[in-house]
Amino acid sequence: MSAKTKIVVFQMKELIYTAIFVVLGILFILLFIFMFLPKEKSENPSTETTSPYVAGVYTSSICFHDQALEVEVIVDKDHINSVRLINLNETVTTMYPLFEPVMEHISNQLLDGQSIDTVTYSAESQYTSQVLLESIRLALKKAEAG
Repeated sequence: MSAKTKIVVFQMKELIYTAIFVVLGILFILLFIFMFLPKEKSENPSTETTSPYVAGVYTSSICFHDQALEVEVIVDKDHINSVRLINLNETVTTMYPLFEPVMEHISNQLLDGQSIDTVTYSAESQYTSQVLLESIRLALKKAEAG
């Protein structure tokens, strides 16, 4: 039996280069796999984001005795842009002085991105706020998409 011993000499520089190229090759292969794999589609269509409103100007009315007041809500497809009272005459502002400041307070909260269900109001203007919020809800119901 003749055993011939083979001695292989590697230079450290070659080993390092080879290891770097192997690691880079593996990273490129993984990158291409992740890039070209099809994305998973959600099976539940309700989880897809849809716009809550149809853009436009919507109104609802509030009737006090012989006076009619209208609440105007301007929305785009994603959020509320403006909430204000229209057809507001001096008789109503004199008889019901809380309407304008309460509407301004509610409007500021809604324009800051707050939901209509989480709008806060003071105890002094509780009933006025509830009437105005209900009128805004009616206008937003008209604006709902679908």
